[in-house]
Amino acid sequence: MDEVMSGLDNAGKTTILKKFNGEDIDTISPTLGFNIKTLEHRNFKLNIWDVGGQKSLRSYWRNYFESTDGLIWVVDSADRLRLDDCRSELSVLLQEERLAGATLLVFANKQDLPGALTSDAIKDTLDLDSIKTHHWCIRDCSAVTGENLLAGIDWLMDDISCRIFTAD
Repeated sequence: MDEVMSGLDNAGKTTILKKFNGEDIDTISPTLGFNIKTLEHRNFKLNIWDVGGQKSLRSYWRNYFESTDGLIWVVDSADRLRLDDCRSELSVLLQEERLAGATLLVFANKQDLPGALTSDAIKDTLDLDSIKTHHWCIRDCSAVTGENLLAGIDWLMDDISCRIFTAD
């Protein structure tokens, strides 16, 4: 299964991947370009493309969408000032032809920070209920504590499996 993990810079994408893989998360610098990690989970191999989120890199995101089964969109729940930016970037991504039908998992990250918005508030701000072109789910999580990361990835895998194996 091929997934792309995307979101604005400093949302916690690399930290989520490292935490999921059991790697050290104390020293993480901004991703310039991309990292690819293969995770093994529930007898599946997940190839996850962790793509840098800086404004200057966003035009390159579409280069990573070939045969993408799932999109993991990571939101910094404590960064209220950039939620509109976050919504518009996600909206543009979901119109990409190569992401048609891909399962969307939204991680409302940084729930461990004071003042973080709930996943319901993030859902409303991102206007997720208006998305009819993709199966989607939002999970609050913390990349630092690991809370709900597994639940989110499990949902993503279940949804992709149902979609792929019922389409054959």
